[in-house]
Amino acid sequence: MTEDLAASVRDALAVDVEEFEAKARTEADLVKSELHEGTFDNHQSIVGLEYEFYAVADGRWEASDDAGIYALMRVPRRLLDLIGFEKELGLHNAEMTTNPQPLNPDGLRAQESEVRARLAAAQECTSAEGIQLVSDGMWTIPPAGETARGYLTNSVEAEGIRIATNMSGSERYHAMANGPAAPEEMTIDAPNVTLSADTVMPESLITSIQPHFQVAHAADLPTYFNYALRVAGPLLALATNSPFFPPDLYDDVGAGKILTDGYAENRILVFESVLNTDDVEKVRFPRDLDSVEEAVDRVAGDATVVPMPVPTGNRFDDEFATLRRKHGTYWRWVRPVFDGASRSSANARIEFRPIAAQPTVRDSLAFQATFAGLMESLPRRQHPATDQQWSTARENFYAAMRGGLDSGQRWICNDGAETVETERVYDDIFAHAIDGLTAAGCSESEAERHVEPLRARVQRGTTPADWKIARVREYLADGASFEDAVWAMQRDYVRNQRETLLDGSFADWL
Repeated sequence: MTEDLAASVRDALAVDVEEFEAKARTEADLVKSELHEGTFDNHQSIVGLEYEFYAVADGRWEASDDAGIYALMRVPRRLLDLIGFEKELGLHNAEMTTNPQPLNPDGLRAQESEVRARLAAAQECTSAEGIQLVSDGMWTIPPAGETARGYLTNSVEAEGIRIATNMSGSERYHAMANGPAAPEEMTIDAPNVTLSADTVMPESLITSIQPHFQVAHAADLPTYFNYALRVAGPLLALATNSPFFPPDLYDDVGAGKILTDGYAENRILVFESVLNTDDVEKVRFPRDLDSVEEAVDRVAGDATVVPMPVPTGNRFDDEFATLRRKHGTYWRWVRPVFDGASRSSANARIEFRPIAAQPTVRDSLAFQATFAGLMESLPRRQHPATDQQWSTARENFYAAMRGGLDSGQRWICNDGAETVETERVYDDIFAHAIDGLTAAGCSESEAERHVEPLRARVQRGTTPADWKIARVREYLADGASFEDAVWAMQRDYVRNQRETLLDGSFADWL
């Protein structure tokens, strides 16, 4: 099996890079031509969601050694097929992608119903296997009998190809560490954390949700995109949920220094430091867009990591399959997408990628609805948020990564005045999210219900990261070691989630 995977990776890497990039540029011209003809236009806004999970042992037998431990678990591939979830990077990962729906009350309800129904069915199947799917920003308890460091760095060499032992059997994932531009080591660069690997497996520490917003008129995508960059910092500040790494990855500096130096959302650091190199910054906060054509050109001109062969087919987007393949490694915190199985379903959309997976389904969908409401309202109201300098939006983003709600987000309110007062920032943001949702047909009360889980975080001054940090501090104060404190917090998180994942919200934890 390993030899077959290595052979597939070698075949993938045999593709000529110059030919691959030339083909992508040609296809970019095709996409721009179709954009001019209106092929990617639609009559309304559409929403969708990618939702990632990791698996833990759920202790289905009371007397078993894993009861109440919630150690990371590998998900059998047959089980993923059975529950209709997709592979992600690590063997412990699973991903759900919803069917796109119109941005209206029924569409938002359909998104929520689909997530709840599919997740409930999946949990029923995985429970029979002693597995629980967890919605979280980063796992901290390694598989039973293993260390996190060993799990993330174990690899074998087969016929000159480096294969990560605990990575899904996708040629694309393994090719990232074996291509001509791949660095010798993939390193996590975070305060007081040391980890280097010879594959991209450290990225499997993190899980996310990715709301999608499909614009009605493709030519307007840059306007929506630039607004999305301005809301990225404030929404990330609300969403922080990965303040701790697995304890064995930390340097021996003591709990006090780890807590003092630590960031609220280490997921951002992991993705950037593992996949960026000194020569190529693949993961970053993107610059403003001036035109939809520029969005296509950015994908075509992005550094090629994996020039893999592209299968041919009869779908509309098979006409630009090489460009779509390049897009698969076009990692930006906000990114444009152009695809569609047919001309009638062709679409231009924005993937909003800063948000970690959240404690409950309702919290995750609150971010989807809030982002969609903002995208619907801000351009229509010609909100002055885009008067903010791009550099300030970028500073907001990384400040949110470091400090969450305490990061002093700078926001231009509807009246044109800039503020760093947290309540004023979010009063304006929530007002426009609700305005966008009501413009899409939601009643005032229904729009407020979508936004309320995030409003509760501002009112309580607490994000999931804050909750985790407080729990760890409590365990440390009771005399626990740092490792035991982090693991006890993680078990509390999983236990709370078991009770609230489908029917509650993070506010129920406070």
